[in-house]
Amino acid sequence: MVMVNVVVDIRPSLVAMPFHRAFTRPVVDIDGVEWPARWGTTEVLIEPGAHKIAVFFRYKGQRAARLGVGTEEFTVQGDARIQPRVTARLGPRNGSGFKVKSA
Repeated sequence: MVMVNVVVDIRPSLVAMPFHRAFTRPVVDIDGVEWPARWGTTEVLIEPGAHKIAVFFRYKGQRAARLGVGTEEFTVQGDARIQPRVTARLGPRNGSGFKVKSA
């Protein structure tokens, strides 16, 4: 079975970056499976095919909250040499959600 490494670039707005780096952790959910992430680049190994990704954050110590959720559907080709990229940008306001785009 071929697995493909997806690169997810997760960033808060520049204004909110110090706050989020200190108090929150991003999470990547692909097809209902959560992957711990970090602000910056996170890599997730998945099978080729159609997928649904959700990116959100939690305050440190929380285990169930899903704040700022952004979603996108994308397709991963079966060629392991092609590394798909997804960007997730969190808006500057309290209550902003992620804008998620696949490339």
